[in-house]
Parts: sequence; C-alpha cells; structure tokens
Amino acid sequence: MGAGAVVVRKGCPMPLAVAPKGSSPVSTGVDLREDDEGGVVFLWGMASWCWQPGDVVGRRLAAVQLVGTSASKPGEVAAAFGVDQATLWRWRRDYATGGVEALATERRGPRGPSKLTEEKVAEIRRLRAEGRSRDAIAAEAGVSAGSVSAVLAGGSRPGPGERASTAGPDGHLVALARPEPRDQERQAARRGELAEAAPRITSGASLPRAGALVILPALAATGLVECFEATYGRAKAAFYGLRSLVLTVVFAALVAEPRAEGLTRIDPVDLGRLLGLDRAPEVKTLRRRMAALAATARSAQLIQSLAARHVAGHGEAMGVLYVDGHVRAYHGKARVAKAHLARMRLSMPAELDTWVADHNGDGLLVWSAPPGASLVGELRRVAAEVRALVGPERRPTIAFDRGGWSPQLFAELVAAGFDILTYRKGLKPLEPRRAFRSHAFVDPAGRRHEYLLADRPVRISYKHRGRPRYFACRQITRLDPTTGHQTQVLTTRTDPDPAPVAHAMFSRWRQENFFRYMRARYGLDALDAYATAADDPGRLVPNPARRAADQRVRDARVALEAAEAAEGRAALGGGRDKAATAEMRAAFAAARDHLTALEAAARSIPAKVPLGQVHPDAARLDSERKRIHDAIRMATYNAESALARLLAPHYARADDEARSLLREIFASPADMELAGDELHVRITALSAPRRTRALATLCAELTATETTYPGTELRVVYSVKDA
Repeated sequence: MGAGAVVVRKGCPMPLAVAPKGSSPVSTGVDLREDDEGGVVFLWGMASWCWQPGDVVGRRLAAVQLVGTSASKPGEVAAAFGVDQATLWRWRRDYATGGVEALATERRGPRGPSKLTEEKVAEIRRLRAEGRSRDAIAAEAGVSAGSVSAVLAGGSRPGPGERASTAGPDGHLVALARPEPRDQERQAARRGELAEAAPRITSGASLPRAGALVILPALAATGLVECFEATYGRAKAAFYGLRSLVLTVVFAALVAEPRAEGLTRIDPVDLGRLLGLDRAPEVKTLRRRMAALAATARSAQLIQSLAARHVAGHGEAMGVLYVDGHVRAYHGKARVAKAHLARMRLSMPAELDTWVADHNGDGLLVWSAPPGASLVGELRRVAAEVRALVGPERRPTIAFDRGGWSPQLFAELVAAGFDILTYRKGLKPLEPRRAFRSHAFVDPAGRRHEYLLADRPVRISYKHRGRPRYFACRQITRLDPTTGHQTQVLTTRTDPDPAPVAHAMFSRWRQENFFRYMRARYGLDALDAYATAADDPGRLVPNPARRAADQRVRDARVALEAAEAAEGRAALGGGRDKAATAEMRAAFAAARDHLTALEAAARSIPAKVPLGQVHPDAARLDSERKRIHDAIRMATYNAESALARLLAPHYARADDEARSLLREIFASPADMELAGDELHVRITALSAPRRTRALATLCAELTATETTYPGTELRVVYSVKDA
C-alpha cells in the first residue's frame, strides 16, 4: 500500500497518513521534506506544495497556506519551518495585504548573478587582480557593480538560502536591505548537524545602528570573544554560537539596552545584521544559553583570562590600581543580607562586589565579596590576585579609600611588594602654611595640573599581637588655596616629586565614574538572573537575642541616670527626712543591682551565632551568571574607553563629550558593502561638522588596525558616508 492509498471505513473513503520517505511530520496527515533539491509538503501522502532551492517565496507561501487551510496549527507550522510564530504571523499578514509578491524579501527586477557564467567570474577576478575598481570592472565585464561585489566576496552563484547581492538593478545598495532567512541552517542546528551559524554579511544602505560596528577593533584588543571560546570551549550544536551570544550583549549595550529584556525593544533584524545573521536571538534564548554557561562555574576563569589580556596590552596602566567595593541593591523577596548603600545613605538588602581598575579607570577584576566583608580583608585578596597577574618583579601601587585603613595591612602589602596610596584617617594637626610648595604635573594627555603640596615622613602606631608597632610612610598634604582645606594622603612611594603621587590619588574619581557610567549605560546593577542560592549557614552574624539584651541594659541605664539626676535636684531643694532618704537609697541600690544583673545576663548571651540558627532561609543572589554579564560589560566599557582616548587628540571637547559622541556614532545608520576581502562600513554624517570630522579621523585610525570581522577573513574598512 503506497502513499496516497485509501481505506474504506464505515462506507466513507479516508486517506491513510503514510509519511513519504525522508519527510518529517508537521501535524496529523501533513509531512515536510526539504533537501538540496528543494522542498515538498505532503498532505495525506500527496504532494500539495513544492518549491525549488532558494525559492523563499514558494516556501513561505506553503507555510501560510498550511495555516490558512487549517491543515496545521500555527505553532506546528512554525516549528516545522524553523521560524517563530511571530515570523509566521508576519508572513500571513503580508500575504493577506499584498498577495504572493508581499512574501518576497527583495524587490523584483533583473538579477546580476544570472549573467555570472564561469567565464564571466574568471574575467571579473582577473580584472580585480589587475587593480581595477569595482565600477570599472562592472563596466568592462558588462555586469552590475553588485554582481562584481558578489563575485569578489567569494561566490558566483547563490547557494540555498543565500543572497548573492543586495544591490539593485542599477548596482546601488538597497536601502534597509533585509537579510535572507536562514531557516534551513536553523533546522540543521536543531538536528545537531550545525555547530554554529557562520556570519554572512548583508550589504545594504542606511542600515540602522550599523555605526556600532566601530567597536570591533577596540573589542578585538580586549580578546573578549577569544577568552570566551577558550574558557567555555565549543558549545553544543546551536544556531547561535558563543560569538553570536557575546556580540549580542555587546551591541545591545552600545545601543542603550544592556539588560536581556532590552532585546524586546530592538528590531531583531537590525541587530542580526550586525551579527552577520538574519536576526538576533530572543530573550529566552539568550537567558537559556547564559544559564548553561553559568552551570559550568567558569566565570572566575573568564575574568582572569580577560584581565591577563588587559595587562598584556596595557602594561603602562598597571602602575596604579584602584580598589573599591560596589553595592548592588536588591528589591526582591528573598532574604538577602543587608549592606550600606552609600549613594542612598541607608542599609538595605544588597550584594557587595569588589572591583579593581587600572590607572585609566578601566575595569580589570571583579568578584563577589562575602556579606559583611571589609575592605581591609578584600585588599588581601586583591594583593594575591594582582600579583598572579603582573608577576613577581613589578611593584604596583594599590590606591583605596579610608575603608581600607589598617596600619598592619599596610605593612603586609609593603612586605608583599606593593606600594600603598590612601587618605589618612582621623583628625591630625594641620600643616603650617609655610610648609606648602607649588608643584605641577602634566598627564599623558598633555593636561597640566597644579597643586600646593607639603611633603614629610610620618610614623603611624598600631598594635600587633598586643605589642606596639610603627609603620613608617610618607604624608603628602594638599592645600586648597580657596578654602584652606587640607587633604592628607599617605603613601610608601618614593618619587622625588610628590605631584605624580598626588595626581594618582586625586584621579581615583575615575573608578567612581566607572561605576556611575556602568550603572547608567551598561546595567551594572541589573539582576541578570533571578536564581538564588542558600547562604552559608555557618556564617556568624549578630545574635538578635544579644541585641535585645543590650537594648534592655541601655534602657535600664538611661532610666537609672534620669532617676539619679532627679534625686540630685530634689536633694538640693532639701526638706526630706532620714526615712525617705533611706528608702530612696534602697531603691537606687536595687536599681543598680538590677542593672548589674541585666549586664551579666547580656554578657552570657553570645554576640554572634551561626546564620542557620537565625535565618535558615537566608539566600545569596546567583553570582555566576552575573559575573558572565559583568565580564562582557567590562570589556565593552574598556573598548569604549579606548575609542574615547583615540578621539581625544582630534576633538576639542573630548574630556566632556567623547562618550556622548561615541553613543551618537553607535546609534547612527551606516552602509555595509562587501568588496573582495573587505567589508566597507560607511557611517552617516553626524549632527555637527566638528563631530563628523572627529568621526572621519577615528575611522582612519580604526581602518589602520586591519581588524577582521569576527568569524570571517573580511577586513573592516571604516569611512564617513558622502564625506
């Protein structure tokens, strides 16, 4: 009994659902077969729709009519054709409003590749080898400029699902060209036959947000993609590989959508062009894949790998390292330990992260600190982590605020081969006005900084194991000539001129700016994952019972002191007999005995108890996935900082506007065109001529790096459109 056979059941002929060989089921009675010869949809074993290889319109028409005839449900058709239901809905809408023509992705007209015979392809390549331009080759070979670009990009005829060119009949780029769907590759990935979709550039004019591609040279310098691949290896077969996932987060952050849910506010096609794909991954896909990476628990290894690349490429910035903690507030329902949020001046549930930045304020290291951790304790870990990065020979300076004040720690850091740089804690005698001298420092950018400084050696006393010790260092005091305020800085550096040391300390605002910018633009405080893990039940925390007992002692002491004050005033007034006086004294004695008993009871209660006894449901936020996102954000910020430094010599207001200029560039449309082994990115002119001139200079410097587009051998060439 073959396909299309019929059986009589209760007098009614019914076709049997016999699936043809090589097909896969769509729904009951509906099967789909796709291969290199095209595709066929079988309805009860009979071929009902078919299309040739590369016939996008015929394939979409089959999907639309399967739903329109109620042969299958939309979800079944979308799954079988390798698209989401939103895409299928869009096809149905286009078909309903514009018919079959609306299902086409390119405008109709003569196509260049139809003339590309093997002889013509050979001629085009020969002319290119002679150094001819694209337009000259097109004129001599008698084909369109778009056809020339298609040949020089590496192919002469479009393969299944590929687009040979997005140039129109006149050879010009198609405005807002849409990438060809890559449904067959998605199906291959589902079957485990495709490890990762290779990037395929869509040439087109005025492509939205294509200006964000200027980040690629600076991002390549951070080694972000390479570090991810080295840390996590090749993932399971999937359409979106590690490279696509990482670049999705990077580009989304550059266009002001740093959180995962921000992908719902970006056109997936616009972001897909930047990735070399037909569309960007959905929110659920990104979250699922990031969760799978987090399950390997390798985020610390990833950040160490990025830090090693940063040290290798920016050795000059390792002389001074800034250390500070960042508190991420938590507003959920889990019982998370509290921390002091300085910028809001209150204590609330939060997670504490320790960050290390280089002399430029760029991120270097980050990890989650345990609840209640002090900066003193974290600095010991900083010393160990930094020493592993910079090697045994270097002597970096670690700069931190007064939260790390500990003369004993200072001695440990100096013994470990570090210099310290911090503010002096506590009120100390002011320096006399005659002790100050004028000093100047010129930074690498050519800016001159002038200070009034007093410089002298000091000794700080402390106790170690009960014995007095002294820590010798240098105190540099800055005088504000306007207000007369003095700022005292302690250091172990021995620079003859105190100005570079003072400048390094007063440049600590760079790390504060890092936190501020990352919070506002890169989602530093984003939750990134809703998962929690149980807190350490053995961690010692303040005992609530002891807190209540101490409060009773304080209340009794206050009441006794008030009564004694009242009795003293009454005694001064006189008129009290001996019996009343004796009774009053007995009452006071009893009150003092009660206070003594309360104090003894309080001392008998442990000041700290294991967390599990107090809050068995205490939790910590998932740090693994957060660290993965932080690694991407940190590398992206560092790449943006590198671009800002490149702009500085060519933009007069770079100190104030470099990053705002970069954000305008990232959001700008651009033309993308393939020309041989080059990808030309021509960015639309900016809002002001001075900004456009700065962009043109930046494009020239970025082109000189000869950066290749990730995952390809295409060298990226940047320019300004119609410059």
